[in-house]
Amino acid sequence: MTDSPGSPRSFTFDGTVVPFQAGQTAAAALWASGRRSWRTTRVQAAPRGVFCGIGACYDCLATVDGSPGERLCITPARPGAVITSSAVPAAAPLSGRARRRELASGADVTACTPGVSKVPFLTYDLVVIGGGPAGLAAAATAALGGTTVALLDTAPRLGGQFWRHREGETGAHGYRQWPVFAGLSSIVEERVDHVPGATVWFAARSDRYFELQTSVGVYRAPRIVLATGAHDRILPFPGWHLPGVVTPGAAQALLKGSGVPVGRRVVVAGAGPFLLPVAVGLAEAGVRVVGVFEAGDPSPYLSRPSVLAGALGKLGEAAGYAARLARYRVPYRVRHAAIAARAGADGSVSHVDVARLDPAGDVVPGTRRRLACDALAVGYGFTANIELALMVGCRTVVATDGGLKVLVDDDGQTTVPGVYAAGEITGVGGSALAVVEGELAGHAAGSGTALSARERTNAVRRRDRLRAFAEVMHAAHPAPAGWPAWLEPDTLVCRCEEVPHASLVDAVAELGATDARSVKLLARPGMGWCQGRTCGAAVAALTARAGGRVVTRDDLLALAHRPLATPVRLADLAGLDDDEG
Repeated sequence: MTDSPGSPRSFTFDGTVVPFQAGQTAAAALWASGRRSWRTTRVQAAPRGVFCGIGACYDCLATVDGSPGERLCITPARPGAVITSSAVPAAAPLSGRARRRELASGADVTACTPGVSKVPFLTYDLVVIGGGPAGLAAAATAALGGTTVALLDTAPRLGGQFWRHREGETGAHGYRQWPVFAGLSSIVEERVDHVPGATVWFAARSDRYFELQTSVGVYRAPRIVLATGAHDRILPFPGWHLPGVVTPGAAQALLKGSGVPVGRRVVVAGAGPFLLPVAVGLAEAGVRVVGVFEAGDPSPYLSRPSVLAGALGKLGEAAGYAARLARYRVPYRVRHAAIAARAGADGSVSHVDVARLDPAGDVVPGTRRRLACDALAVGYGFTANIELALMVGCRTVVATDGGLKVLVDDDGQTTVPGVYAAGEITGVGGSALAVVEGELAGHAAGSGTALSARERTNAVRRRDRLRAFAEVMHAAHPAPAGWPAWLEPDTLVCRCEEVPHASLVDAVAELGATDARSVKLLARPGMGWCQGRTCGAAVAALTARAGGRVVTRDDLLALAHRPLATPVRLADLAGLDDDEG
């Protein structure tokens, strides 16, 4: 069923009619109708709805047209759809929303998805995964060099999270670097096989090709570029599980992608430059932004004037956001953090406790105050989406922001031959850095003729300048070191499995856990729907702290989402006896 002009734009949720606007997600339509939650958790029967807003956390699950376990934050609203908060029998068929593309006649066909008997099996010189700044740049650059390219992306439109927009928007207002997006997307639409709505759920290497199993078919190529981006990093605190507490990325996704403000009175908190565009966007949409509370300190910027000189554009952006916040009289406080969220009568967030932090990241006594709000957008930078990189065996290292990143050389080549990476998964640094990394990876993974020697040299220099700025940015906006002291014994450290902080401490102190992997096995953090995407870094840090040591790469890997590492065919699984599984 499609959303065509003149068709009634509404669906039903638990029997109630919910109107929506064209291009909105089902979650955005429910949010606009006043619903902050639509499922309850397995252990505590607690209400949940939107949290990450981009399909990483699985908080917004519901049943759509008989298909259970659908993430409403990435499910387009469709006229006449039937959405329920209750489960349906496991044998129900999958929804038919996957778009299928027929290319050359005589294409090989295979079965790879339950409920879909035949899907395309298509071969390219290069497959790029991710339609954000890095993926767009990689695909466009490779295609300009004569390489046949497929660009797979889960979103319905190009742009990723940075250029997320509603259908038909031109980007004339409110979008940074829109001309860059317009130029790259025009090349992609003309020269690249762009496949939207394509979720890559498995990747494996055969003798000659990388085989990518997706929700719309099987794609293969001798070379791939991973441009899978990142999602918000969140630190647990009392009340972070309440409906109405979301990541800044979710607030941005609801607003930019669906035109739905996350609330009427919103607190924005955490660390990093991303808080500024989120707050400005909300204010310009008519939201009362109570304040922006930045846990970091801008002084590291002043200590590296040579680095700032190479990133004057970013300084101009920051100054522009500051001026717009002042215009809307939005307070901006550094060394402040949201340390607790409180529920109102309806169970959603109604107040947020904020406090001033000392240079060590600890709460300054006597500075705690309570602010009324109906939504809190909170996040501490970003966590790279490295799942596919781990699946194909790419080496990872600890980045300057404390998370994991994929190790690459100057051309974006990973430690696995034929696998290239670009953008946030090689180190979080913003859209401009992602674009230039995508250009370099697309050039190298393609024919190698897209960039001249001089153009490549200039691109490497620009990338190095932007990486240097990113290091300063991470130093200015770290997660506050004292955040574990905010936790109470019953504070959840894992949202999916509802693991309280006390259980993690007991796993170390009473049960003898010595690392994050053993804590995961004993207390179950990271074993739920999101497989550690949301809680992994925090649980790894808390485990190390409980054991009196520094968090390591092995700790982070133990809680990272680790997909299957060896090829498995559905036909093989179907033939297993119970004792063989």
